Amino acid sequence: MPDPRFFEDLGPVTLADLASLTGAELLVSDHGARQVRAVAVLASAQSDTITFLSDRKHAGDLASSQAGAVFVTQRDADLVPEGCAALITPMPQAAYAGAANRLHRPRRHQGDQAIAPDAVFEEDVVLAPGVVVGPGARIGARTQIGANTVIGPGVAIGRDCVIGANVTLGFALLGDRVRILAGAVIGEPGFGAAGGAKGVVDIPQLGRVILQDGVTVGANSCIDRGAFDDTSVGENTKIDNLVQIAHNVHVGRNCVMAAHTGISGSVIIGDGAAFGGRAGVADHVTIGDGAQVAAAAGVFRDIPAGETWGGFPGQPIRRWMREVAWLSRSANRKGADK
Repeated sequence: MPDPRFFEDLGPVTLADLASLTGAELLVSDHGARQVRAVAVLASAQSDTITFLSDRKHAGDLASSQAGAVFVTQRDADLVPEGCAALITPMPQAAYAGAANRLHRPRRHQGDQAIAPDAVFEEDVVLAPGVVVGPGARIGARTQIGANTVIGPGVAIGRDCVIGANVTLGFALLGDRVRILAGAVIGEPGFGAAGGAKGVVDIPQLGRVILQDGVTVGANSCIDRGAFDDTSVGENTKIDNLVQIAHNVHVGRNCVMAAHTGISGSVIIGDGAAFGGRAGVADHVTIGDGAQVAAAAGVFRDIPAGETWGGFPGQPIRRWMREVAWLSRSANRKGADK
């Protein structure tokens, strides 16, 4: 289930209602009265949740899933295990998005009070003018919050933190001694979209952001909350200005990221990894412990622990430098076109 500190539970709802809402067709009409209370991805689905399958390569995950119901295409209906209700639709992921919106709603700070009456503050918290603190938020001792910063409902901030001006912080749990510089945005939805019957639809992002002790996030950087699991940044990792970290990314401890680094969704980064300015990493890539990515490199494959890669597409640094040297010699050969 999504964290109730950040999301309201709007369930349960019957499968018949979800079929009507999404335009799906129940494969077995008798399943219409079955109720679900939440959406879930295949790996975490339970008997009272609904999930989706959009790619047959995940058929094994569906076969071992405990899901009570699943959105699938007609072509994949034979993959649905016994006991799991099938809702047939040509666009399973878009139908899942519709179900997620019906079952879960992000909590919002409403009303005319900037500081919610049930927000909890430990001793010596300092709030600059214009700060907004949402319902159920908790702020630890000696933490300082800069002017016009917005702390969303349910957010927990540890002790001795420094949050700069004009920061937006939601759907997040912060450890102690975290520093977030001015203009950073933590916990907004990650980029998720699917084709629907009426065009592209947003896929609700139901996870959180976890920043462990000692993390620094630079000015105007963005860290997206998870799509369903968490986006996490490990202890003492230092993130420069204008860095983008997408949903479901797991960053290890003591990592460093220079400005304009971009980390795509579901990347796993080991402890002690380093990224030069404007480095980019494609989705679902694993970066090993102690690996280094040179400035402006574009990484599309896993990097083993301890290796240094550069270039575009990224490759081991010595191979890339040999290629650059060869190209330079070829371009400067006697008689080469000017």
